[in-house]
Amino acid sequence: MFVNNMPRYEILSEQAMETLDKGWKRILTELGIEFMKPEALELFRAAGQRIEGDKVFLDPDFVLEQVAKAPREFDMQARNHANDVHIGGNHMVFSSNYGSPFVRRGDVRRDGSMEDFRNFCKLAQSFSAMDSVGGVVVEPNDAPLDSRHLDMVSTALMYTDKIIMGNVVSQQNALDTIAMGEMVFGSRQSIEEKPFCISLVNCNSPLRWDDRMLDAQFEYTKANQPVIMTPFLLMGAMSPVSIPAALVQQIAESLSGIALSQLIRPGAPVVFGSFLSNIDMQSGSPQFGTPESAIGLLCTGQIARRFGLPFRTGGGLNSSQTPDAQSAYESLMTMLPTFLAGTNFVMHTAGWLEGGLVASYEKYVMDVQVLESLQHEFTPLEIDEDSLAFGAHEEVGHGGHFLGAAHTMERFRDCFYRPFLSSSDNFERWNRLGARDTATRAGEIADKKIEEYEMPPMDPALREELEAFVARRRAELGD
Repeated sequence: MFVNNMPRYEILSEQAMETLDKGWKRILTELGIEFMKPEALELFRAAGQRIEGDKVFLDPDFVLEQVAKAPREFDMQARNHANDVHIGGNHMVFSSNYGSPFVRRGDVRRDGSMEDFRNFCKLAQSFSAMDSVGGVVVEPNDAPLDSRHLDMVSTALMYTDKIIMGNVVSQQNALDTIAMGEMVFGSRQSIEEKPFCISLVNCNSPLRWDDRMLDAQFEYTKANQPVIMTPFLLMGAMSPVSIPAALVQQIAESLSGIALSQLIRPGAPVVFGSFLSNIDMQSGSPQFGTPESAIGLLCTGQIARRFGLPFRTGGGLNSSQTPDAQSAYESLMTMLPTFLAGTNFVMHTAGWLEGGLVASYEKYVMDVQVLESLQHEFTPLEIDEDSLAFGAHEEVGHGGHFLGAAHTMERFRDCFYRPFLSSSDNFERWNRLGARDTATRAGEIADKKIEEYEMPPMDPALREELEAFVARRRAELGD
């Protein structure tokens, strides 16, 4: 887990913030938000909010009162407590790609499989910069649809000892996830005192929370597991094309979902979610790594801090079809403002390709390389008398070089960050070693990590209990 102590990059003036405030409040009071779950409507009605059909017209002061009940920061527990994380403040937690139906490995693009899911668990476990394998890193299309969540959650719990993300496809999937957490961490009380999973609850933008997402939100929130209340905004499709309009819609949607979580269980942990980019106005395709998404990302950090909430946004997003230069520069266009904004929970850190349709082995390794580099870049520089190295000048003198100086010899092993993926060989050596480009080297590293992976220890009795639960639930679901 990385602690980002660098100053935040904030681009909104106080006047701009006040204008945004007027905008989201107007959406809540004049347009309302749809909640497609009767229990949600009843909670809002009991709290004195106006209901018309499935639409809730929210009093902004009421929303702010509810939002203020959410914790500014909270802790989460991992199976290995050395991997516990803190969400909020200056802490940044990094999770893998999420939701891809396809996989790319080398030149082959194909449906994702359960083996792929296990392999991405192995990669997440193998890289210390990654705090979680996440949730649906890739859809295992060779597993039955109704029960694949059992395989994914149990695999994440067994193949990694880091925090996980919960499954949100249905209420029952959420209950199954919670049940497995109770097994691994000992009791319902244990996971309520310190959550083990965090879940993505997406708004059906514009201005609608659908029943499936709300079903999952209710179960996780009742169990005190954090939910990331995230509007899904592609400007020009799910929101207007202007960044300010998208921001006020994002605030209205996210805060309305957070208010609901506090009605379900006051004080439950939540995360202000953001997934904001734009479409290509010529083709209609989603675009990622755009200047507009970076601006929205920076604004989101400032907005979430204004409400005293931890927030999620950013990641290694890109639109490229292969792990090429486009995928790298578009991802950096998103990851750099992710750090500048001080994002607390980062989804899609590693492996995202083709607008999220593809989870790529090579891109996973490339993204971890970027992540490690940015973590070093965002570590504050320590300046003291020793670091000024005056003695090295005295030793070398005018016109000399410092390669063999005592100061250099004492520090050469760790004075600079050494990237594990990059090549700085001269052309002749690089050519002699096979002229391997970045994607090729990344693929080799992924293969080696998977080959050398060792499963983290788990009590055999607990493993048997998890496997028995999965087998029983699979049979009950008819798979």
